Amino acid sequence: MFTGFNLEGLDNQFLSHYKGAGEVAYNQQKNHIQKELDRFVLDDGSLDGSALQDDWFPDVKADIFLSHSHGDQKLTMAFAAMLKEEFGLKAFIDSCVWGYANDLLKKIDDVYCRNKKGDMYDYDQRNFSTSHVHMMLSSALTKMMDKTECLIFVNTPKSLTTRDAVEDKTKSPWIYSEIATSLVLRKRKPDRHDLLIKHAKFEAAEKKSQLDVSYNVDLSHLTPLSTSDLSKWRDQVKGEIKGWKSHPLDQLYLIKRVLEIKTEAYQR
Repeated sequence: MFTGFNLEGLDNQFLSHYKGAGEVAYNQQKNHIQKELDRFVLDDGSLDGSALQDDWFPDVKADIFLSHSHGDQKLTMAFAAMLKEEFGLKAFIDSCVWGYANDLLKKIDDVYCRNKKGDMYDYDQRNFSTSHVHMMLSSALTKMMDKTECLIFVNTPKSLTTRDAVEDKTKSPWIYSEIATSLVLRKRKPDRHDLLIKHAKFEAAEKKSQLDVSYNVDLSHLTPLSTSDLSKWRDQVKGEIKGWKSHPLDQLYLIKRVLEIKTEAYQR
């Protein structure tokens, strides 16, 4: 991962044009990921530990990792469609993984976690299976974040609760895990920047009544991003000077000063 953004102000009105395409793309990605996850469940319902040592999603290639609340799933689907249509960028939607967690758990629990009568699940066995599946899915998400070039956190009231000016909290353990992981992941500049530097020097300058858990979320390492930035990014990519075709994400990095060009070579 090269960098991350904290996107605020995204709404359905801004993305109304992309809603249909977003649902189609999301379902395709979800079906593919479900197929990939099913590879690790053996015929007897157990998990293939050897296979887990390999890459979870070797065939999933994405430029951007989208972290979002379950309540913003359709909004995020439309945003992913916008990124594809306007910039040719493929986004990985995290709910394709954690949204499948319960389905994966049920396959295992129906075989291993029922009590002797078979009419209920055993509490201890369910805790054991849940901890394993959630840890494995968390590992899968971490690998995907590491493989993508940047993370965009879709920050809405459904994902974070701001109690005061300096404290952000989330009730989603998945959001907490992803943002915390993005802070410590190795930062790698894209290979294409090694070519760009020859022309210009730059510097990278769900709601449960029984249990309500909140996590402090540190967003200080994520660059603020707004819908105005998205519009400017779209216009700039469409209006690029002929003869110079840069990567769409580099245009975003320049707008947000994640990537700064110190000479005029980039303008040629």
